Amino acid sequence: MLVLTKTTKTKPYTPKEALAQIECLDRELYGRFEDKLVPNSHLTRSLVSFQANKSRAVYRWYKYKEAFSASLIEYLFHKYGIASGTILDPFAGSGTGLFVAASMGISAEGIELLPIGQQIIITRRLLESEFTADDFAALDRWSTARPWTRSQAKAPLPELRITKGAYSQQTNEAIEKYIAAWAGENERVQTVLRFALLCVLESISYTRKDGQYLRWDHRSGRRQGKKIFDKGPILDFDKAISAKIQEILFDLQNAKEQKGLFEVETPKGDIHLHKGSCLDVMPELSGDLYDAIVTSPPYCNRYDYTRTYALELALLGINEKELIRLRQEMLSCTVENRAKDLLKMNPQWENALAAADNQELLQAILRYLDDQKARKELNNTGIPRMIRGYFYEMACVIAECLRVMKPEAPLLMVNDNVRYAGASISVDMILSSIAETLGFHVESILVLPNGKGNSSQQMGEHGREPLRKCVYVCRKP
Repeated sequence: MLVLTKTTKTKPYTPKEALAQIECLDRELYGRFEDKLVPNSHLTRSLVSFQANKSRAVYRWYKYKEAFSASLIEYLFHKYGIASGTILDPFAGSGTGLFVAASMGISAEGIELLPIGQQIIITRRLLESEFTADDFAALDRWSTARPWTRSQAKAPLPELRITKGAYSQQTNEAIEKYIAAWAGENERVQTVLRFALLCVLESISYTRKDGQYLRWDHRSGRRQGKKIFDKGPILDFDKAISAKIQEILFDLQNAKEQKGLFEVETPKGDIHLHKGSCLDVMPELSGDLYDAIVTSPPYCNRYDYTRTYALELALLGINEKELIRLRQEMLSCTVENRAKDLLKMNPQWENALAAADNQELLQAILRYLDDQKARKELNNTGIPRMIRGYFYEMACVIAECLRVMKPEAPLLMVNDNVRYAGASISVDMILSSIAETLGFHVESILVLPNGKGNSSQQMGEHGREPLRKCVYVCRKP
């Protein structure tokens, strides 16, 4: 087998040789981190994803597929002794980490760019702290009496180009009556009624979230690819929204009754939400502030959250121009992300960018992907730019994590490895290597016992190869 090192060859080489060099550098890095890569039988794909939240009261309300589970956060907090102080989640998503921390008496701050994540966090905080008995009675009336069904008034349902035709005419009219009817309620009740609607949009539509885009059911009349897609039952709006409101009321009432069983209740920690990108927000935070950072950044997997959550973003009033802005402000994880001028954003990131520049495996992968692009072998020419942007931006995020954490504080991060054009990209080891360069101590990389498979396209062209899914554990000295 051909083995190359960084000194073996400096002139251009074939794709086969480039892949061999990537494999060689990957093995070299694996040797460096081998004692840190620890299989953990407690970790399952269900635990590190939303799956374990599906049956968990309150956390089940909105199906935020990219979230980790509440049980995972509880496990990590207990394992690493996080029991007081303030934690930060730079990619807060639906706020799972924040609410678990608060329930354990730990204060939590989260940073979230997408309005759908912000709305989930805001609504849950509202329900837990500001809702009155009269507000709950109003929700109960909505779930049972269904006042919108007796009204002829309608409020236009906001749309984006990619959401047009997402609902049947009957469902569209029902939604518009529901929106018009909530105008008679106070702002708190309106917020929860809007949230309940956000929770059911996918189930009452012709669409299904599918990572990189919305998949359209054949009943929509839209043609999408050669295969006919049938998402199965599409729920009736009136029944779906009533059931969701009842679920919210049931979970809150049950939680209240359970608290009543204990004479002493653990005081809840505070939750603070920063709206925006962590690349913009984190440089504004004070240094040496947080007792832990627990997060799961977007994976380097081409998922475009502005598309998959387009129904929700449209309902929240996001227009076409704002959608494009959100897509570009996201951490680079989709092929439409343009390169960010990171030094212009923050001149203090020079060391972070140098750490990425000097990561040999990363640079070998980028050279290979640039060459594949030049050879017109990639299925999307934006892949090299996305991979480069992802790692350089994550280097800046890691540098900011180090700066804002207290000494000896842990950084716990969930992430996936990926594969493009036949090259396996060890995201875990590359980011851990960058973290070490910047000053972190890499304590361990907890590995799920069963790796995930690569995409069907990658398997078809390059064969099946399990990819590690991990929880990184770093500590600030």
